[in-house]
Amino acid sequence: MINREIIRNKIVQLTYAYYQNGNKNIDTAEKELFFSLSKAYDLYNYMLVLMVAITREARKHLEVAQARAHREGKPEPSQKFVFNRFALQLESNKMLNDFVEVQKKNWDDSPEMVHKLYNQIVESSIYTDYMADTDDNYAADREVWRKIYRTFIQNNDELDALLEEQSLYWNDDKEIVDTFVLKTIKRFDEKNGSHQELLPEYDSEEDKDFARKLFRASIMNSNEYQGYMSEASHNWDFSRLAYMDIVIMQIAIAEMLTFPSIPISVTINEFVDIAKLYSTPRSGGYINGMLDAIARHLIQSGRLLKHIDEPAPRNREKES
Repeated sequence: MINREIIRNKIVQLTYAYYQNGNKNIDTAEKELFFSLSKAYDLYNYMLVLMVAITREARKHLEVAQARAHREGKPEPSQKFVFNRFALQLESNKMLNDFVEVQKKNWDDSPEMVHKLYNQIVESSIYTDYMADTDDNYAADREVWRKIYRTFIQNNDELDALLEEQSLYWNDDKEIVDTFVLKTIKRFDEKNGSHQELLPEYDSEEDKDFARKLFRASIMNSNEYQGYMSEASHNWDFSRLAYMDIVIMQIAIAEMLTFPSIPISVTINEFVDIAKLYSTPRSGGYINGMLDAIARHLIQSGRLLKHIDEPAPRNREKES
């Protein structure tokens, strides 16, 4: 689950924090990086548990409605939502229950949020249409939860604020974690039962190694990389730059030089996006130009053995 987008974001955050921290110990900082990455995986599991919590909230409401119907001699309320096959499969999932058991992490401490989400769901057309639909099968059960997640959980400022209160590490994680939760819902297969596999913490050891190498290279070669920045830009005044911009470019240079298989264009695009997220409004465009110039300088000096595309020729006929 932890992909290179998450890794790059975390390395930018932790490298910046490393320089702000007076006690600069790279081994301690590396442990903090991997702890931060593990918290992103915890959030992934925690958001899956939220769907289980909402289902259990629905079960409580059903029991009350059933008791009322029994007292008043009215027809039994529909059990369709409570016995949604995808939700029941998720509730019994072995990997998810192992997470809850080990991390002691559930939604019992946030009953107001769970109750509010449940109310929003049952008052929605998504719920009404699902309950009225005669197409009663696993695919429909799974699809309604995909719609519920996208509509009520994925872009929910109040929920995001609650998560940030619970963990500072989750401040920037939820947006990408949501995409993995939706991917997981789509992957669920009824025949797998409680042994349905969730996404692993890392897709491979290669990604974990990527995180370690990039982080260490960024910090251990910082003076060298900042020297490359100066060489590529005449009369560059570091004091006029946002410090975050320097950190971002430093890490981008580390990636260019440390990982031969990653194209320069990929590295530049990834770190321009990070600059837009973490630095000043103008940083994205500035860093894009600087990293392009730095890459070309390193190639020309023989220190970077990669190819970089030349700018497309300008059409002078159109300009005239």
